[in-house]
Amino acid sequence: MPQSMPLNWLILFIYFLLIFFILIIKMYYFYYPMKLTLNKFNWQKKNSWKW
Repeated sequence: MPQSMPLNWLILFIYFLLIFFILIIKMYYFYYPMKLTLNKFNWQKKNSWKW
């Protein structure tokens, strides 16, 4: 039992880290380019409307 406990905690920790990294990658790849494109479009619209 004492030998199996740290292994289980390690597996849980690695699993949690993997989920965390996958979420960060998803956020970065899905939301960051969208934000960039939205900002670009908004900037173009503002420029075309203002000037």
